[in-house]
Amino acid sequence: MKEFKNFDNAVSGFYKNSRAKILPILSWDLAGSYFDKTCKDFDDLRVLKGLALRNRWLYKDTFNEEFLEKEQVIVVTDPELKIVYATNNIFNMNGYTLDEIKDKTPKIFQGKKTNSKINAAISKAIKNREAFEATVVNYRKDGSTYNCWIKGEPIFNKKGKIVNFIAYEREVA
Repeated sequence: MKEFKNFDNAVSGFYKNSRAKILPILSWDLAGSYFDKTCKDFDDLRVLKGLALRNRWLYKDTFNEEFLEKEQVIVVTDPELKIVYATNNIFNMNGYTLDEIKDKTPKIFQGKKTNSKINAAISKAIKNREAFEATVVNYRKDGSTYNCWIKGEPIFNKKGKIVNFIAYEREVA
């Protein structure tokens, strides 16, 4: 019975902040995978909100919209661009887990076909503490390429110091 209580609590929290208001239980096989995704999504949101509190982000919380509704990957780096967190759905996009990319820079996703001019424009925006939006050719863990739309921006704390960078990402055609 404990599993049902956990399921009910997770689903209740999910639907409380979601536009969808029904629970699609066709079979426990479907519900089980949906429940697993829901739990991982809420774990991601908990960690992201914890990062925001711990680092005193002066940032409008758009996690629910960008992550839950648009199902984008969220990657957070420190000021030196080392990855401190990535949502679990990054695995579905490129085959990497957080453990494999943590403390590395996003260059881990780049390769021969990654456009250096676009990278230079992104680097310039980061250096100038500006937001950016671009589509780049990235590489999955298996070496295959994909087009990745990225919207990134610096995160300042309440004293005006950059404490993190955040990027919202999704695979595009």
